[in-house]
Amino acid sequence: MVIETYQEKETYELGRRLGAEAKAGQVYTLVGDLGVGKTVFTKGLAAGLGIEEAVSSPTFTIVQVYEEGRLPFYHFDVYRIGDVEEMDEIGYEDYIYGEGVCLIEWADLIREILPEHYTEVKIEKDLQKGFDYRRISICEY
Repeated sequence: MVIETYQEKETYELGRRLGAEAKAGQVYTLVGDLGVGKTVFTKGLAAGLGIEEAVSSPTFTIVQVYEEGRLPFYHFDVYRIGDVEEMDEIGYEDYIYGEGVCLIEWADLIREILPEHYTEVKIEKDLQKGFDYRRISICEY
């Protein structure tokens, strides 16, 4: 499925809708260049899960846990992972195979340890279509 958004709030709203429909154990991977809107999408997903606290990218902590929503939300940013073995050190399997919802930014860097089933969200810009234009592809694996 491909969705085109033309405003930041539309990207947020798409994330919110997916969060509202998310089920326990669901894993989303989030792929896109720096500045493409991954954090905006993630904030929307968290809102859809009923999370009201501020959501930010866990770039230096690898995982941020939010537990006050409808389901626990585990937000990973693996951009700074040097080796997939670092994921073992933080106990990623407890999150990925747990009862919450996982969202993994830069998941292409740890593809070999992703679960068999996940939903990939790929966000791309096209400045010829406008500064806030995003092409968002959603694919089930």
